[in-house]
Amino acid sequence: MLGDNRSAKTLVIKLCLAIVSFFGLLSGFETSVGAASSDDFSIIASVQNQTLVDGSTSRTPVAGVLITVTKADGSKVGDGSTDENGLCTIAVPSRDDYLIKIDPSSLPDGLTLLDADKSTVSISKDLFTTNTKRVTFFTGEGASAGASETERVLQRLADGIRLGLIIAMCSVGLSLVFGTTGLTNFAHGEMVTFGGLMAFFFNVILEIPILISGPVVIVLGGLFGLLFNWGIFARLTKRGIGLISQLVVTVGLSIMLRNIYLFQFGGRTKQLSSYSKQVNLEIGPIGITPRDLTTAILGVIILVSIALFLQRSRLGKAIRAVSDNVQLASATGIDTRKVIKIVWFAGGALAATGGIFRGLDEQVSFSMGSDLLFLMFAGITLGGLGSAFGALIGGFFIGIFVEMSSLFVPSELKVAPALFILIVVLIVRPQGILGKSQRVG
Repeated sequence: MLGDNRSAKTLVIKLCLAIVSFFGLLSGFETSVGAASSDDFSIIASVQNQTLVDGSTSRTPVAGVLITVTKADGSKVGDGSTDENGLCTIAVPSRDDYLIKIDPSSLPDGLTLLDADKSTVSISKDLFTTNTKRVTFFTGEGASAGASETERVLQRLADGIRLGLIIAMCSVGLSLVFGTTGLTNFAHGEMVTFGGLMAFFFNVILEIPILISGPVVIVLGGLFGLLFNWGIFARLTKRGIGLISQLVVTVGLSIMLRNIYLFQFGGRTKQLSSYSKQVNLEIGPIGITPRDLTTAILGVIILVSIALFLQRSRLGKAIRAVSDNVQLASATGIDTRKVIKIVWFAGGALAATGGIFRGLDEQVSFSMGSDLLFLMFAGITLGGLGSAFGALIGGFFIGIFVEMSSLFVPSELKVAPALFILIVVLIVRPQGILGKSQRVG
């Protein structure tokens, strides 16, 4: 018994050292991306020009605009001009109340503020949840001024389809892990973030195009999933640790990884350099960039390929068999341990792919995966717990519902209706759309 305790402690120490060493290799990452230290504060002002084309909005950065930051009493803190990306970063001494002013006379000829009354933005010290605070000024004409209700609905539907494809892609791995092992992995969001951060590291820091670095990041995401299984959950299962205890481990792992990401990457969002400046394509009343259209098409191809793989391939059928009944699958000669390893690798690879697509769409941040986590849970609950096909369908519809709900509720609250669906489904049909009813008791 004493030997088992010692071996368990040794395992935990080795695992912690391995994780720390892995992220220690990226210690230069924090300096390279310019993450602020605990004593450095800054305000990032962004100036974007909005143009209305056939009812949809296109935004382009405005360079050379003068920005001034003052304290509430009017004393000047600093100033600067926006760069080619429309950004101006001004260092401030501490968390405090500040006024950010744009000089309208410095705008290029023909451009005016969208709202002339908003040439000054005030922020309070309570808004400095991280070391940086971002404010945005808009010039041009708003899309809502000329877009009809039908055009707004179609645009939101298109945005929802793109989000739904990403959620569905990320949800499949989460659902398969639950189906094959019974584990509810709350650290799956950090696997998505891992893909986004690694894409940023290769694309921005090492300056490798996303078309080349993307496949490498996907493989690294799969290996990251294998590390989860080999280093933690396979060993816990072998020692007879229950699923509830393992669930608690995933929560702790999620918190730990999120803080490591925050330490290495910093608190502000950053964009990938590939395909960052594009103009909307107009497809009828819908506006979409070539980058977003490409990722949407790739998302459809990936999801269809997953469905065909699970339905027709021998390995896919083995995965579905293990998801349905591990003991019965093992009795028929299926190597369940091998299948579970493959599922962890596939789950990590799909999560990393979703992280790359989300980073291209919404920029990269340390919390990008955790922000999607409960939408993933809503998707797999709607589709059916443990069902890969259910995760595909549920995640897709949740993404559409989230974007469409912004037509009726403030954009800050658009996730709330999706979580309400999660509650309703659990009450009315807990097995989900494709799940099977089971007798309890």
